[in-house]
Amino acid sequence: MPEEGVQLTPKSELLTAQEIITLARLFVKEGVEKIRLTGGEPLIRPDVVDIVGQLYKLEGLKTIAVTTNGINLARLLPRLKEAGLNAINISLDTLVPAKYEFIVRRKGFHKVMEGIYKATELGYRPVKVNCVVMRGFNEDELLGFVDFTKDLPLDVRFIEYMPFDGNKWNFKKMVSYKEMLDTIKQQWPELEKLPCEISSTAKSYKVPHFQGQISFITSMSEHFCGSCNRLRITADGNLKVCLFGNSEVSLRDHLRSGASEEELVQVIGAAVGRKKKQHAGMFNISQMKNRPMILIEPALMSFPLCQDALQNPPNSKQWGHTFSHWLTLRASLPKQMGKALMKNKLTGQLFPPEQQWHITPGILQTQLRGCCVFHKDPSSTFDTKCLEASPVGQLSVDYQSKEASPGSEFHTRDLGSCTKVPRASDTLTHTDEEGRATMVDVGGKPDSRRRAVASAVVRLGEKAFGMVRQNQVKKGDVLAVAQIAGIQGAKLTSQLIPLCHNIPLNHVEVSLSLDEARHAVVIHSSCQTWGRTGVEMEALTAASLAALTVYDMCKAVTHDIVIEEVKLLSKTGGQRGDFSRV
Repeated sequence: MPEEGVQLTPKSELLTAQEIITLARLFVKEGVEKIRLTGGEPLIRPDVVDIVGQLYKLEGLKTIAVTTNGINLARLLPRLKEAGLNAINISLDTLVPAKYEFIVRRKGFHKVMEGIYKATELGYRPVKVNCVVMRGFNEDELLGFVDFTKDLPLDVRFIEYMPFDGNKWNFKKMVSYKEMLDTIKQQWPELEKLPCEISSTAKSYKVPHFQGQISFITSMSEHFCGSCNRLRITADGNLKVCLFGNSEVSLRDHLRSGASEEELVQVIGAAVGRKKKQHAGMFNISQMKNRPMILIEPALMSFPLCQDALQNPPNSKQWGHTFSHWLTLRASLPKQMGKALMKNKLTGQLFPPEQQWHITPGILQTQLRGCCVFHKDPSSTFDTKCLEASPVGQLSVDYQSKEASPGSEFHTRDLGSCTKVPRASDTLTHTDEEGRATMVDVGGKPDSRRRAVASAVVRLGEKAFGMVRQNQVKKGDVLAVAQIAGIQGAKLTSQLIPLCHNIPLNHVEVSLSLDEARHAVVIHSSCQTWGRTGVEMEALTAASLAALTVYDMCKAVTHDIVIEEVKLLSKTGGQRGDFSRV
């Protein structure tokens, strides 16, 4: 749901219940056997049960289905079933309650789950769950959704992220069917492919001994246009022969102008005759103007009953405040960094004083200021000192030689604190022999279980703290949004920190608590993986992004906010051993 809401369609422009039945009767007479009611959200229409009941009376109609967001499903389903509803699709893009609330800008996750369980209880087999998969958002939940089918008769349908007008589509967000399948097969190599009908939009699979199954809707990577037998009628009565086509014919206007049944059949036939062999490629589609509709509707015919509760994926603006912190690091930045490092490798000066780098016009502008001059005493194993630092903060780095004895320690300066940490390498691991930035090659390292915990503190002041505690901040639930921001930040660390590896995280947890004495939000984050490199940066990024989001959501109340104590608390796994901050 967009932050500013949606513009309501005037009721007079929507099809009436009788107009829907009139058109449905015409299509069924011409051979349509299945009708799906979609949206927007069809279950907020007060006459939806009556519409289902009237559709059930149409001779020749075999299936009546509904695609819903599920919030009102548990309450209405007994009446819908009695009226004749015999198939259900429920849209659910996450199994994380806080993330769900972040997307739809309202509570309701538990109502959706209640609707799913009610549908299985009333005997619907299968209950289809539609999940649009988006990189950087929910691709880490693939295995959780598959596991959801273990004890329930569900068909979880993974839908490739598709371009629609308004969702700021970016092909980088799309996770292809094959990539999803590979991820799932790593966990369940015994995954079996199931046979499907010729006109099916889905490729179906099943984990042996699981009650349910999974499917993939591959509209982008492997289109199914050649076997598509779907037609759609929008809530205001326009016929669409292709979900991705701009061409529409207003059946509502023909109906209201008194067109005969024969004339309507001719209009529909002409529209179907203009249906193209296949839809355009994903890049062309992203430029099209498409009116709001559900992402994909696998039905012979669908009626969106309400356009006012969109189910489009959120665009960059709709994500709210979290993504205002994301930085898109283009190729120019590493090149500039490399030049600066090469130019100053003899002096050790990493960034020339007051140099500013502006990253890509139109993207969040980031300035890198200050310098830090490193000096190493050749006679010492760890006497590197930070001689200068920008007013923003202080950096101190200590070195030791590879010959240092196991278990030896050194001290880091952190505003006077002294911390015991394992000895490190005697060189910067992220620079090559010529001082240029480079990624560490971890190919020769063994896999191991790795975990890291980090923290941050955001001091808000008495007024902002009280508003957060009472959940009175106008921008929304600060703690819930910050939690999601932290989780998202952990998953996007390699995109934010140039030399970090892209790590498949097994688990990310971000928790926020209120410290009354300091009028502060205390953030803890933990990340876990099984791999060849650690997750310290992921944990630190999670804590940092959560803290920045708290700041962003509260800055309208006061700018006297301090983010402090961003630090690694502990890490386990890896060749350097474990670390725990005393």
